[in-house]
Amino acid sequence: MPRYKLTIEYNGAGFYGWQIQATGKTVQGQIEIALSKFTKQKPRVNGSGRTDSGVHALGQVAHLDLDKSWPVQKLREALNFHLKPDLISILNVELVDEQFDARFSAIRRHYIYKIVNRRSPLAIGAGLAWHVRQPLNVTAMAEAAKYLEGLHDFTTFRSVHCQAKSPIKTVDCLVVSACAEQIEVTVSARSFMHNQVRSFVGSLKNVGEGRWPAKQMQIALKAQDRHQCGEVAPAHGLYFANIEY
Repeated sequence: MPRYKLTIEYNGAGFYGWQIQATGKTVQGQIEIALSKFTKQKPRVNGSGRTDSGVHALGQVAHLDLDKSWPVQKLREALNFHLKPDLISILNVELVDEQFDARFSAIRRHYIYKIVNRRSPLAIGAGLAWHVRQPLNVTAMAEAAKYLEGLHDFTTFRSVHCQAKSPIKTVDCLVVSACAEQIEVTVSARSFMHNQVRSFVGSLKNVGEGRWPAKQMQIALKAQDRHQCGEVAPAHGLYFANIEY
């Protein structure tokens, strides 16, 4: 039974996240419906990780097994055709070894959070970035971000709905950069907890606005107390960027 790897881009607006749910349209569900239309099968599409409602993806990865072989380009074109008009694009299809698993074969995941820091409302970027009107000190945010790198107990930044077995994770890299009014927070780790990145960004915003000194990030981290976290940044600024295998 051939196994295929999909690389997927999607606009998360209008979806109840990646994973199939009892109610509501999801990215995984729409891809499975598209597959069934031309393969006459009901294969399960296994994603590399979940994204919440409203979160976007530049390079989500999934794998699936089919009963017969398909040319990879034909499979990609057929999927994209049957996914219309949903804002989901299959960027690439590869035939992979049956041992490949989109989730468990991953060694590092990368997220990007986008902020537009200006007084005027967003027109073109509406729904694609967090609009923050108060001026942000990017240097202070970058300093605070360094406290979150490495191996830590991230209970402070863990959602009450998180199902991860442990709050102890290793953040390989957390970088805050800016180009004019565009600010990006890039985070890399093997795995993440529910709302971890958005919790990081909301707390970094406190630093950028001057409500927290940079050192407060370390204090919040060591407290291992969810009440010490800043606000959770909105989903529409978050992008599942890519995965390393």
